[in-house]
Amino acid sequence: MLSLYNTLSRKTEIFKPLDDEKVKFYGCGPTVYNYAHIGNLCCYTFEDIIIRSLEFLGYEVDALMNLTDIDDKTIRDSQKEHTTLKAFTEHYTKLFFEDLTKLGITSFKRHKPISELVPEMIGMTQKLIDTKHAYVSDDGSVYFDIKSFKKYGNLAHLDTKGMKAGARVKQDEYEKESVSDFALWKSYDVADGENFWEAHFDTKEGPKTLKGRPGWHIECSACNLWWHGEQIDIHMGWVDLIFPHHQNEIAQTEALTGKTFSTYWMHTGHLLVDGKKMSKSLGNVYRLQDLENKFPNKKHLIYRAFRMMCLQNRYRENFNFTFSRLESAMTTIENLDNTLKRLKSYIPRNTKVRREFRDELQASVQSFVESLENDFDTVIALTVVFDFIKNVHRDIDSDSLTTKEVSSVIELLRSWDAVMGVFDWTILEEKSVPENVEKMAQERQEAKKNKDFARADELRQEIEKLGYTITDSKDGPIIEKK
Repeated sequence: MLSLYNTLSRKTEIFKPLDDEKVKFYGCGPTVYNYAHIGNLCCYTFEDIIIRSLEFLGYEVDALMNLTDIDDKTIRDSQKEHTTLKAFTEHYTKLFFEDLTKLGITSFKRHKPISELVPEMIGMTQKLIDTKHAYVSDDGSVYFDIKSFKKYGNLAHLDTKGMKAGARVKQDEYEKESVSDFALWKSYDVADGENFWEAHFDTKEGPKTLKGRPGWHIECSACNLWWHGEQIDIHMGWVDLIFPHHQNEIAQTEALTGKTFSTYWMHTGHLLVDGKKMSKSLGNVYRLQDLENKFPNKKHLIYRAFRMMCLQNRYRENFNFTFSRLESAMTTIENLDNTLKRLKSYIPRNTKVRREFRDELQASVQSFVESLENDFDTVIALTVVFDFIKNVHRDIDSDSLTTKEVSSVIELLRSWDAVMGVFDWTILEEKSVPENVEKMAQERQEAKKNKDFARADELRQEIEKLGYTITDSKDGPIIEKK
């Protein structure tokens, strides 16, 4: 049975979805005001791995991610660049999706810009006013009254006893020390420029039209209600979102519906760089492009290596990024590629059915599943994969594999890679090598056999000039397009 760590209870719990066959999953998406840094991308990669794991374990996952295009930062920075909010956020949204594509983050089938849900947020705010969970302030903002929600602070484990009554906080992001009523609707500020909406609210003082925009916290609640409905199974995001963002989501959603919003809350750990917190002052806030610039000739490895680094780290533990770790992960990816190359070029000579192979395969399958069922322990899952691959190389070296066993190995690696997303399956595709290149490769083999190494090296250089590489292996030369 699948068990996972629930931030709400601070315990590992058996997973029981609302629907036995379908999992409603929500991942907090980006605020599209700048390039995504590797901390953001690490969180989205973990979310992708967990969704893939759920699907591998037999669940149908309906995964939704929001795109925050209305908040303090998007409005502030679009004003600085003297461009419209729509044009500004669409630019960074496009770049965000390019990064997702590079990293193979494919499991979120639905993304929703928050700007398309303003009417829904106004409607939610009105209902919270009607039920006395929210009130209109003297500046024309609408605040959620946290005193009206008795469970406020449960997720973040806050002590709200000493809170000053009526204290308010209008900004989207704030510290735990600011446990206060938070803005559902923010009154217009001249700094917002043309970025405002008019909301019509019925209040105890009568109808009011309030010029302004939604607060950040209600956006995710509206996104979930729009697509998933009143309840979801898993809500996931970065650990820094526990307070205030996720705590406020729970308060406003459950005050509105009277039902448990999300059964399970999952959070990824902090991302560190060389053991230190990312910050502009330290110059260690890296984008994916910075990794590409560091290793310009290894882009085909970098993206999969980044995923490999995530797999080598428990999702809820702190993630320490270093360039040496990235290089090590690239070497690991090259080893995986070499495994597929060996499987492709291997010519089985053994026809004997081996029970020990079947037993090893079945044990590996079971161990891989058990590791995922233990709170998505990809560290142990990778150990299972690497041990299995080590045995595959052993069997190739000893000419032990049969044709059916080679097919079984490839099929199993494909199934595991549905979770990992780190193999390059194009390696197994049939690629035609020009006849003249094949002929030179054969001539080079003869030269080596005759110990004419000067001629062999000359032929290798000619092959490389034609845009191909030739690598010697136990199973014969491997010719690849550069």
